[in-house]
Amino acid sequence: MRRWLKKYGLVSCLLCLGFWPLGQSAYIPAKAWLAQDLMQRAWERAGDGDLEARPWPWADTYPVARLLADSGRVDLIVLSGGSGRTLAFGPGHLSASATPGDVGNAVIAGHRDTHFRFLRDVEVGDTMIVERPSGLQYLYEVIGNHVVDSRRGALTLDTDDAFLSLVTCYPFDAIDPGGPMRYVVTLRKLL
Repeated sequence: MRRWLKKYGLVSCLLCLGFWPLGQSAYIPAKAWLAQDLMQRAWERAGDGDLEARPWPWADTYPVARLLADSGRVDLIVLSGGSGRTLAFGPGHLSASATPGDVGNAVIAGHRDTHFRFLRDVEVGDTMIVERPSGLQYLYEVIGNHVVDSRRGALTLDTDDAFLSLVTCYPFDAIDPGGPMRYVVTLRKLL
């Protein structure tokens, strides 16, 4: 028995150690998939009148909008807030900015390597739809794409028209996270 434990115990340990990285790499996509499912359910509850429907009981955020782009290929639930915890699960609406659809500049931030990866292909003239939990939808048109140094530039929040600024880190293919450069897609409300 002791011999068996030595032989197969060592093999079992080596197999576990070998599968550990595989499990780690599967954890992040599984977590993202589950989070998207939970956020979709929270979005449905928000549409039914629960305006602070949290995706999971301990969440410190809730859905405030839905962003539809690229002929329906992009369908993202926008969460309240711009903390790192929030942005790990989806794009976040910065509370100091206007509510999407209202007069002013609504700012939504997202990670360049996940939810806002599609921004690299957005062009002037493209359209996007923002939907609020009430079901109201607003059509926006892209009027500009800019790279901004966050140490020197700032977004204007008080405007006479309804704008939407989608913000992510830049460059898209950077290896190191963070950095001061931001890619900003500016949209103007059409309807």
